[in-house]
Amino acid sequence: DGIVPRSGEIPFVSTVTGERIDTVELGAEYWYRNLRQTVEFQSVVEGLVAQGCRVFLESSPHPVLTVGIEESADRVVALESLRRGEGGLRRLVDAAGEAWVRGVPIDWAGMLAGGRRVDLPTYPFQHQPYWLDSPRHPAGDVTGPGDDEFWAAVEHGEATELADLLRRSAAEPGQDLHAPVAALLPTLATWRRDRQRRAAVDSWRYRIVWRPVATPSYDRALSGRWAVVVPAGHEDDPVVDWVCSALRDHGGEPERMVLGPRESRSALATRLAADPPGGVVSLLGLSGAAHPDHEVLPSAVAGTVLLAQALSDGAVRAPVWTLTRNGVSATATDPVAPTHAAQVWAVARVAGLEHPEAWGGLLDLPDRLDDRAAARFAAVLSAGEDEDQLALRDAGLLARRLVRAPVPRDAVTAGWQPRDTALVTGGTGGLGGQVARWLAAAGVRHLVLVSRRGAEAEGADRLRDDLTALGVQVTFGACDVADRAALSALLDRVQEDGPPIRTVVHAAGSGRAARLLDTDAEETAAVLRAKSAGARNLHELLDDVDAFVLFSSGAGVWGSSAQGAYAAANAYLDALAEQRRGQGRPATSVAWGAWAGDGMTAAAGEEWWSRQGLRFMAPEAALDALRQAVDRAESTLVVADIDWKTFAPLFTSARSRPLITDIPEARPEPRPEGADQPTQGLVAKLAVLSADERRRALLAEVRAQAAVVLGHPGADAVPVDRPFRELGFDSLSAVKLRNRIVAATGLELPATLVFDHPTSTALAAYLGARLGIDGAPAGSTLLEDLARLESTVATLTAAPLAETVPDARDRAALTTRLRALLERWDQADGEDQAAAREELDDLSDDDLFDFIDAKFGRS
Repeated sequence: DGIVPRSGEIPFVSTVTGERIDTVELGAEYWYRNLRQTVEFQSVVEGLVAQGCRVFLESSPHPVLTVGIEESADRVVALESLRRGEGGLRRLVDAAGEAWVRGVPIDWAGMLAGGRRVDLPTYPFQHQPYWLDSPRHPAGDVTGPGDDEFWAAVEHGEATELADLLRRSAAEPGQDLHAPVAALLPTLATWRRDRQRRAAVDSWRYRIVWRPVATPSYDRALSGRWAVVVPAGHEDDPVVDWVCSALRDHGGEPERMVLGPRESRSALATRLAADPPGGVVSLLGLSGAAHPDHEVLPSAVAGTVLLAQALSDGAVRAPVWTLTRNGVSATATDPVAPTHAAQVWAVARVAGLEHPEAWGGLLDLPDRLDDRAAARFAAVLSAGEDEDQLALRDAGLLARRLVRAPVPRDAVTAGWQPRDTALVTGGTGGLGGQVARWLAAAGVRHLVLVSRRGAEAEGADRLRDDLTALGVQVTFGACDVADRAALSALLDRVQEDGPPIRTVVHAAGSGRAARLLDTDAEETAAVLRAKSAGARNLHELLDDVDAFVLFSSGAGVWGSSAQGAYAAANAYLDALAEQRRGQGRPATSVAWGAWAGDGMTAAAGEEWWSRQGLRFMAPEAALDALRQAVDRAESTLVVADIDWKTFAPLFTSARSRPLITDIPEARPEPRPEGADQPTQGLVAKLAVLSADERRRALLAEVRAQAAVVLGHPGADAVPVDRPFRELGFDSLSAVKLRNRIVAATGLELPATLVFDHPTSTALAAYLGARLGIDGAPAGSTLLEDLARLESTVATLTAAPLAETVPDARDRAALTTRLRALLERWDQADGEDQAAAREELDDLSDDDLFDFIDAKFGRS
């Protein structure tokens, strides 16, 4: 009979189907599919997080998934249960304790029957308050309670209550005010609602500007090898020559790396990993050509994605600077930027969010490439974590900023009036339907609603009835707007039947959440088709229109993890709007936040968007913002209700993001003095020690923390110069040790800390330098280099040498060189020891005791 699955009591979400299923389905066929099909682990984790799951417990004999869970989702608690070699009750209690301290409720009475609570050991109070002070309001910013009562009565339509409030302040208290108040109440209520909606819309409006910034001080020269990635066909481009010369003249060693249009991901990763560069300059944006297999996909965008993938696959940790030339319009005299450059910037921003360890920045070059520009270019690359989205111009550097853009009180509008025929792409979708109803109420006579299914789309009949009731003629068009021939035929029929098309709203689009590492050229092109190709076709086929409106997204403005292709598609719309304006033609591209109601954003759920710091906008108010933008002939605008207290910490969690520094609400709260310094206990302990004692104390701290992570009884179990990998550290335990050292020192440290500094001695030396401990031993760098060599040898000898170093001549050469190094060291050390013995023979007893006290301190 075998094992028969049954329905479980706990909900089961399958990584085979990506959905919740009944466990009665877990038969032989299911497990066969589990072995053969792609595991949808990441999408399942992201889906559970979107549903509000914050705690993940891996029930297994040894944790293998917790790191992947933490990498797939932010701000979740990923817990392990058992560990290899630790399968008893003690391990379960430890796991429950870790869950408890991270906020997970535990039934301790059930787990530890007969146990009782005990007081913790006491310790001296630090006299540091942690409660928040009440905010102090300026004296002139106090609103009287009467105002609130007055407007509450207006909003609730309470004429009697409002009359009573006014009677208290009237010149004749006995006067009956009910009749005049009742007559005025509707007008007051309308005025109040309009003012509130206008204030809300103003708070949602942002735009991109370019601010002059100082050229970074050139404190250190460039060094090491820099890979200059060049698109095929541009090997002799003068920009490439200038970049290489600028790098070389300022200390770098440039090496050109040509990227062909059909370069494979694995081949590029192998090229990069063979001799990892210390920095990367991508000039892929120089090419405006299309991908050879996907006309809608710029080769520069495909190459930028491929470069990010190859760097990650090859484990190359180097800052990547993506360069364009005249790729942004940063000043009034700049030419209109090409669309492919905008898309490169957008996808590079997403790469910087998904891989902050490999993010250098974006830099747009000017027409004039001279020595002064070269010096500024080198200063930017050497500045480290500073400005990361820059335009280099003759007058200096300009930095990209997102700023608030409320409508001025005295703003002059063009007075756009919807008329005749309006065409809406994505017209049967959630957003398209909202726009169609709004246009119908605004005065259009004929609405052409275009979508892939046309009148067969879900909800189309109800939408037709709603619009017809408003007196509007409705035509549904089943058409892929990316298909130029099909769209042209549809437009010809509409224009022939009349009235002419005066308004275009391009709201069509599709998006697939996928990190850059998990996408390819075909998938990227598919996302670009509906938005980019559709917008281009409408732009080329429709000329004489009053309004040309493009529905873009904030993903194209600030970037969004797992939305690389979608960000590029929306950046295309913003660039196209600027191009049309440059030609004297109407265009407005609005980068939206999250809309309430139906639509792509609503599908993700309000709770998920709220956790990202984006609140849902009421459609009526969002359409008010759209009307303002078109009325004022604005080319590009961001309209989003952003909760900066949530959005900013998420956006800046991996590194600083200067893009939002001009938003007052996005600035971090002032931190107490010394908050960025190491913990006071460690600082106090190190401060009273001599230089040698500080180094020994720091080494002891590292060994003690490593022992805790490995489960050893004490620090003595951790040899000072044995690689962590040999001691049993894997990626999970390495992250745990990093977290413990962060907590102990207060330093910001990379997740790769243990592998970058692979022994306790090397790690202690690195921490000593970061903590500012003077007098680091001269041999510490040599020991760290030796530790790296030991780690490499340990990796090579983990398998038979014939497999890891297959060439016998290479093995012989390595053996000879290693033995020669050791013999040279022994010879030098022997000479030093002989000299030391001669010196010791000349020392008195007092000299010897003085030396011991100076070296090791008095006991």
